[in-house]
Amino acid sequence: MKPAYELDDLDRKILALLMENAKRPYTELGSKLFVSGGTIHVRMNKLIAAGIVQGQTLVVDHTRLGYDVSAFLGIYLKGSGLYEQAADYLRGIPEIVSAHYTTGVYSIFARVVCRDTDHLREVLQRIQAFEGIQRTETFISLEQTFERPVQVVTNEELEELRSTDDPVAPDRPGR
Repeated sequence: MKPAYELDDLDRKILALLMENAKRPYTELGSKLFVSGGTIHVRMNKLIAAGIVQGQTLVVDHTRLGYDVSAFLGIYLKGSGLYEQAADYLRGIPEIVSAHYTTGVYSIFARVVCRDTDHLREVLQRIQAFEGIQRTETFISLEQTFERPVQVVTNEELEELRSTDDPVAPDRPGR
């Protein structure tokens, strides 16, 4: 078995900056972190190979695309042995943007994004058409307060990284 990749401070800082803006060029990151762009490139390849970085995504405001209803579904299965089949079925419904196998009262907790409540009703009917689903509970989100990635550096480190827009700032030690 391959040993787990151990993140060091440079890896964490690279991740923190890219999680804020994945379009940052490696040369800019290198200047900000006082290493070469090539070093950033090599580190990113290692993070990808280790499965820590699993791709780059585009964040889109679904409401600006006409999808105004975001809801969470608690899904009860008739039996826990039906999870894999249910997950495969749910994966085929594009309005379901995430699904989690959970402990507690629900077997699956999912998030759906729909145009309006009529569209949500149609999606619920498609979900409930799966024979292994006993019932669902729906929670409509009124507002998303925030969403963020896991923070891999301290607040202080993040503020310092943000404040070093000029990599050759005169107040930096050794400059």
